[in-house]
Amino acid sequence: MMCGGRGTRLDAAAEKPLFEVGGRAMVDHVRAALEAAGRIDTTHAAVSPHAPDTAAHLAATPLSLIETPGDGYVADLTAALDAVGTPVLTVAADLPLLAPAVVDTVVAAADGATTSACVPRALKHELGVSTDADADAWVPTGVNVVGGGDTEATHRSFDARLAVNVNHRSDAAVAARLLAATDRRNHPR
Repeated sequence: MMCGGRGTRLDAAAEKPLFEVGGRAMVDHVRAALEAAGRIDTTHAAVSPHAPDTAAHLAATPLSLIETPGDGYVADLTAALDAVGTPVLTVAADLPLLAPAVVDTVVAAADGATTSACVPRALKHELGVSTDADADAWVPTGVNVVGGGDTEATHRSFDARLAVNVNHRSDAAVAARLLAATDRRNHPR
C-alpha cells in the first residue's frame, strides 16, 4: 500500500492517508479491504518522510512498514519493490471505496502479469471526481499488479469503487456520499 504522499491538493491539516472519509482515515479503509481480500497474503505499507504521522499510525497495526525516500511515486514504488519483490499488488492509500472483492478481481484478472487497473474517464466525470485534464479515455486507478515477467496488461473496470481517488476535497465529498449510500444498503434501518 503506497501511503507516503504529501496530499497538497487536499489542502488539509492531516496527511493525505490520514484524511478522513466517512469518519475513518483513508488508509484504514484501504487496509481493511486488503486484509479482507482472499488473494492477498501479506500487506506492507510504503511510507515516506512526508507522512510521519501516517507511519506512526500504521506502526500500531500488524503491517510491516517500508521506508521510502519520498522522492515521488516512482522512486517510492521502486524502493518498495526492492524491499518486497514481485509479483506484488500495489494500491494507493487514497481509494476509500476499495473493497475486498474488487482487489480479488484485479489480482485474478492479472494472472501474474504486470497489470494496471483502469476505469473510463467518463465514469469519473459521471461520478463528479477529479481526473487529469489530459487523461486518456481509460485512466489508471492506483491499483496495479507488478508481475514477475515481461507481460503487461490492462484490467478495464466500470466499478465506481476503483474510480474515486481522493485528491481534492470535492473527491472526498463524493466518496463520503457513496460510502454512506453503501452503508444504508448494507445496514437498512
